[in-house]
This record gives sequence, structure tokens and C-alpha cells, in this order.
Amino acid sequence: MRHSFTRSSDQMRILGISAYYHDAAACLLVDGEIKCAAQEERFTRIKHDASFPIHAIRFCLEYSNIKPSEVDYVIFYDKPFLKFERILETYLAFAPRGFRSFSLALPGWIKDKLFQKSQLVQDLTEHVDQKVQWTHRLAFSEHHLSHAASAFFPSPFESAAILTMDGVGEWTTTSIGVGDGNNLTIEREIQFPHSIGLLYSAFTYYLGFRVNSGEYKVMGLAPYGKPKYTSLIKENLIDIKSDGSFALNLRYFDYCTGLTMTNEAFHQLFGGSPRTAEGMLETRHLDIAASIQAVTEEIVLTLGREVSRQTGARNLCLAGGVALNCVANGKLSRANVFDRIWIQPAAGDAGGAVGAALALYYQLLGRGRVVSPCDGMKGALLGPEYSQNDIEKRLLACGACFNVLEESELLTTTAQSLANGMAVGWMNGRMEFGPRALGARSILADPRSPMTQRQLNLKIKFRESFRPFAPSVREEDANEWFDLRESSPYMLLVSEVEERNLLAGKESVDKLVGLDKQSVQLSTIPAVTHVDGTARVQTVSRDINPRFHGLLTRFKEITGCPVLVNTSFNVRGEPIVNTPEDAFRCFLGTGLDVLVVGNCFLEKSKQTKTPSNPHHELYPLD
Repeated sequence: MRHSFTRSSDQMRILGISAYYHDAAACLLVDGEIKCAAQEERFTRIKHDASFPIHAIRFCLEYSNIKPSEVDYVIFYDKPFLKFERILETYLAFAPRGFRSFSLALPGWIKDKLFQKSQLVQDLTEHVDQKVQWTHRLAFSEHHLSHAASAFFPSPFESAAILTMDGVGEWTTTSIGVGDGNNLTIEREIQFPHSIGLLYSAFTYYLGFRVNSGEYKVMGLAPYGKPKYTSLIKENLIDIKSDGSFALNLRYFDYCTGLTMTNEAFHQLFGGSPRTAEGMLETRHLDIAASIQAVTEEIVLTLGREVSRQTGARNLCLAGGVALNCVANGKLSRANVFDRIWIQPAAGDAGGAVGAALALYYQLLGRGRVVSPCDGMKGALLGPEYSQNDIEKRLLACGACFNVLEESELLTTTAQSLANGMAVGWMNGRMEFGPRALGARSILADPRSPMTQRQLNLKIKFRESFRPFAPSVREEDANEWFDLRESSPYMLLVSEVEERNLLAGKESVDKLVGLDKQSVQLSTIPAVTHVDGTARVQTVSRDINPRFHGLLTRFKEITGCPVLVNTSFNVRGEPIVNTPEDAFRCFLGTGLDVLVVGNCFLEKSKQTKTPSNPHHELYPLD
């Protein structure tokens, strides 16, 4: 890797990029510190936007006050030639069956992806700075190395085992590695076409949800069913070995050569054609979801035990899309295989931008690593923020009516609104990086009401009624409400609700079938208690997000409950809000009662502005 320029300072500045497949993102690393990171979708408002992250890059540079000419390296999270090699070899291995999909895919690969280095240089030149010689600053990481680096290097561990699991990168679908100080080694890999991620995505497709974005719906649906098909899956679709390795039976899948995830043999095995996107959810679908979730948990637990046996490590780091399966993560945590587990909050491809930059800094450049006692992701609060003055100007330009409150009054007024049963849009500080809202771009509500889940799903989120909501709880109160072994700052661990907060036993739920299970109030916080008595918990630290922690504290003072419903500030089909304008539009177009942006407090009843395209015209609120 060559340098053809003189640096203006001793600081090492690395721009990490993921793009062109899904969830494009950029991050900026300065002397090993993650200064900022953001997904392109938040700026373009196109969910899972895969295009070159022009806006995310510009944000990173502007926020860090760094000129493009001051960037030392730009690193891409993936190696396009290796990926093309895998696709070409796969089509050749299955010829002539795969010719149709090959003929459709090849022009795009030749035009865009195969010559990605040239495309990256062109995009950087056109959209970032025409005067910079980007060719000499451009480097490429490998996909699973990017995942592994994103898992280990920001973790709070000096040394740890690393497990990455996703669909597929270049060839690798699962990897086991070891991190120590500033060094990371991959010791074992499972390669395409054998993939936990693709197996789960095949069922996501079959159940009528969108691949690469609907997997969490399958996870949420699973507790409503019974795992009746686990034996069928293990006997026909996947062979799981005792050492954690596995192999898929490709007779039932079409992702190697076809244009869909599953084929007719798969459909016959499970009793019919795939469910359509808006089709009725039958008991069979619920049981299939429960079954693939159970198989996934078994694979993750088996892999975890093998990683522990193979490495002897007491700490584990996780990344890759499968690491977003918080139910499996919770099972692994409770299995006591490791002392501590840390999961990269942007575990999917967006986080690859962070991992690639960190891999370059530590692995290639050999820089020393300073381990943060919390972690290096800063609560994932790495995106844009807006000054109070800027917020007021933007809201006024939108025609918003608001009061500006000092912090103590703001927290008290907001907490009282929540206690009164109102739904609150909450925009505070830097936007989150990754798929979870963590108290910066959140919709909040009172978890104690049995009506909250249905009202939020139907009147605000406009999504399926079975979808669970997550609780945010003050870190110091977490163990009184949830059975957690460790803190869960990124909402990536599912735990059981503490027995003292339960109102009904699971046997009362088991008597019911399917979605009827929603009718049972299991706990004193029913809006965040799933039908199996669990919750996807976020623990909130005063040090990481003091204002959100302060709101939870004030809510506890009013109600005795330090827990709030926390769901992402968006509606179905849209990314999480970024700007005050995004927040105001979402506020007007949904059943939200209150909006808080910075120190601005807005009440729906006092707004005179009419939304230009209100969501309730598309989704009736009744």
C-alpha cells in the first residue's frame, strides 16, 4: 500500500466504507478512535440503501472537521474479486441449471461490481474531492475479517474468542477467530453454500417476509408457535456436527443458482407454497418460525461451546447478521459457556465499515490498542446531532408549534406525559449507528399498560400486531426487572422477566394457540413482555446517555417503574429518523401524542400544520 502525499499532522485518519450490496455506511477512525459512523439510508430515506455512501462520508468528514485531503486511507469492507470468484465457481458447479440467474447477474457484475476499485475511485473523486489521488489511498479488507475486527477491536476485552455468522461474504459464512491486543487471527471457517444466515433467510422468504430485513420478524413470530418441524429440518435440510460445523442439503434450496431462496422440494416438505407478503398467518407458519429459531439457537450454542473448547477463551465477541438474533444470543449468555459476551451493535454489513477501518489500523499498520472499559462504540451514538439553535430554526421552518423547556422541566413534563399514557417521539443527541434505537431516535411509551403494544403497532408503527417491543431500563435497576447475566447496552440480548414481576405463568399462555397468546397479560410490564415471558432488554448507563437515563429516572420517580417501551423512531418501510424535519414529519403522520427534539416540546393537539402525506391515510388509525 503506497502513500504519495504528505500528511498535515501525526494523526492517522482512516475512512471505512461498506456499499453496493445492502446497508451502505461510512465511518471515520482517528488514531484508532471511532469518531463517527452512519448508514446512508438515514440521509437518503431509502431503507437499506446500498448505494455509495456519499452523505454518510460527507457527514463523517464534516463532523470531524477533516478535509478529504487529510484522509490517510480509505478501506472497503469486502474484496469484490473474491466474491465474483465465488459466484462464478458456484454457477459453473451447477451448470447448466444456474444459467438463467447467471446471465441476469453477470452484466451487473461486469459493469459495477467486478471493477469496484475503479468504481470506488470514481465515486470518491466525483462526490468527495476531485483533487485527491484516491487510488493510492484505497485498500480492501475481507468480508469476515471486517466482521471479526468490528467485533473484537471495539470490545472491552484485551483478549477474546471471536465468532462471526452471516449469510455470505466472499466465500466465508461462519468464522472462528482469536483476538489478543492489536492482533486478530481467523482459525477456522465454514464456507458457502453452507450458511446459518442463508438457512434462516430461506425460512424468512418462505414465511412471506423480505430477505435481509425480515429475519427479525421470524424471530418475533417464533414464540407464538411450537417447534414441531425441528426434526424435519435437521433430518432433511441441515446436518449439524458435534463440533459446530454444519452442511446444508442443497436439494431444498435455490439460492446457488436460482432467483429465489427455496424450491419446490422445500415447499413440499413444509406443506405448501411460500406465504405471500400480506397473506394470512396460519398455525403452520408459526410452528415453522418456532422450529427454525430453535435450530438456529442449537447451532449457535453448539458453535459457542466449540469456540470455548477450541480457544480456551473466557470472553466472546460476536458479529455478522446472525449476531442480531438476540434470542440466540440470550441463550448463549445464559449457558455460561463464557464469562462475558460482547456483540457489535452494527453487526451486519454496515458495521463492516468500522471493522475494515479497525483491521487496517491494528492489523496492517500495527498500531497499539487501548481497551475501553465500556467499549469503543460509545453506546453506538456515532451519528449526526443538532444544536438547540439549529433544531429551533428547522422546526420553525416546518411550521411546528413548540415550547422550549430547560432540561429538568423537559424531563418531568415528558415523563408525566408517558405516565399519562401518551406515545412520545424522542430525538436526543447523536443518532445511533446500527439497526437499534437506543434512546437517541426512539419512540417511547409506558410499558405498564396492556394496550400499549397494540396501539403502538397499529397507530404509530403501522406493522404486524405480533411484533414485540423492547424495554429500556436504567442499568442499576436492570436485575430487579430482568434475569440478565451482564449489561445489555445495545438491545442484543433477550432475557426472562424477573419472576417477581410476573402475573401469570407460562402454562396459561401454552393453553392458547397462535396469536391468541397475545391476550394474556404475563407481567406488570406487559408492553415489553413477549408471550414466552422474555424481553429484548437495553440497559441504559448514566455515563453513555445521561439525558435518556435522566428520563428513566424521572419516570421511576413518578411511577415506581424504571422501564420504558423503546422502539425505533420510524414507521414501517422507512429508516429511523435523522433530522428534526424527519422527526416532525413522522410525528404529524402517525398517532404520536408528543414530540421531543432537543429541548423543544411539541404536543400534537397544538399543531396547525397538516402532513403532506400522512401515514394514517394509508393505515387507518381505528
